[in-house]
Amino acid sequence: MAALLGVWLGIAFGTCFLTGLVSHFMQHPPSWLEWPSRPAWLYRVTQGLHVTTGLASVPLLLAKLWTVYPLLWEWPPIRSVAHAVERMTIVPLIAGAIFQLSTGIANIAQWYRFHFFFTVTHYWVAWITIGALVLHIVAKLTVIRANVGRRRHERAHLAAATMATTTMAGAAPGTGGLTRRGLGLATGTAAGVIVATTAGQSVPGLARLDLLAPRRPDIGPQGLPVNRTARAARVTSLARDPGYRLEVVGPRRVVYTIEELHALRRYSSKLPITCVEGWAADATWHGPRLRNLLDAAMIPADATVRVESLEARGGYRASDVNPSHARDSLTLLATGVNGADLDLDHGYPARLIAPNRPGVLQTKWVHRVVMV
Repeated sequence: MAALLGVWLGIAFGTCFLTGLVSHFMQHPPSWLEWPSRPAWLYRVTQGLHVTTGLASVPLLLAKLWTVYPLLWEWPPIRSVAHAVERMTIVPLIAGAIFQLSTGIANIAQWYRFHFFFTVTHYWVAWITIGALVLHIVAKLTVIRANVGRRRHERAHLAAATMATTTMAGAAPGTGGLTRRGLGLATGTAAGVIVATTAGQSVPGLARLDLLAPRRPDIGPQGLPVNRTARAARVTSLARDPGYRLEVVGPRRVVYTIEELHALRRYSSKLPITCVEGWAADATWHGPRLRNLLDAAMIPADATVRVESLEARGGYRASDVNPSHARDSLTLLATGVNGADLDLDHGYPARLIAPNRPGVLQTKWVHRVVMV
């Protein structure tokens, strides 16, 4: 049972790690990486999968720790080189797993009581945890082979020491304890319930089942969730100022009043707004294409541009838009959503909306676009 739970947990952690890399490199791309704008739904899938598998890992990890906890106190503590390697990986593996899941849940609930930058810390601890996991799997490979798969009883001689693990994993029938099959069913059911009641925050059509996730994708101003309000960003008066100007700066500087911005040809893009916290909501956005604004300022087609918010401070008050996104026909400087002008909390008077980008990079309350 311990070996089987380890396999499930390894798959879940591996999925979380790979999809987490996608999210991290989208938010903090190295100089050599230009993330594509298509398919438009890619980030929705990867981040939804990241958060859902992370939540499903909680009962798997608890069950795994319950099955192996007595073995942590076995004597002698070191029996071989492989056993020593296994022991050395336990501390960073368990500590890293608990840290990643607990801070990940705190992040999607927007409960930031920790005094560190979540994104960067989560990224580096993920490398430590996955490294410890790989070493642990190598050290336990013989045990896994002896206890997982068909005809495993024929391979029992590969790891006679696993008898202790098998004994601890569940009580024998008739002793009144939980059987191994019962533990597996209970753990699988718990993970399944978590998936079924949280996937609706990112999967279209399942919002009504979204009972345990902290967000409903259809609740909020104009039917869209809001993470950061205009009041929290301290831009309410600036966004409503009649003297608002949008400035686009390249070889030529172009300035638009709010009336001139609304007078520009409007296009529509049906795109999801996808948050790093795992929720995604579909909407139809309206406004001028970003590439047309860049052309008016004579900004070259291969240039990266920076979109700046009215916010005075904050790690995401500006975002860099690479050429593949800036020149995509779906990328808008949106002034409206779902047939109405933008709500203040959704970025009025203008916000960036582009395909295949995290919500934190879809800058709200835009007042300046400049060539980098």
